[in-house]
Amino acid sequence: MNPQTQTQIEAAVFKRFLKHLDDHKEVQNIDLMILADFCRNCLSKWYSAAAEEVGESVDYDAARQIVYGMPYSEWKENHQSKATPEQMAAFDARREQKQQTKNEAGQ
Repeated sequence: MNPQTQTQIEAAVFKRFLKHLDDHKEVQNIDLMILADFCRNCLSKWYSAAAEEVGESVDYDAARQIVYGMPYSEWKENHQSKATPEQMAAFDARREQKQQTKNEAGQ
């Protein structure tokens, strides 16, 4: 496969992934962080950094609008619920596990 075709496929997959997240707004960022150690905000930061790597300027807010499909403030108001104590406990446990793994690896 040539690099241009691969890039086109990767772009299509990314768009499909964003659509999937958009179709499942019930999946909260905290849930993504607990299960996969990333969230929509992480994707936004990665998007902004990738743009910078190729000489484009896409600030964090613009990247969040691309990832969320709307201004972040609108998404947060209409789709984000407050994290439950159980979610926060799971998130904290995940962070502790991640830190312990780093410590064991000598990082």
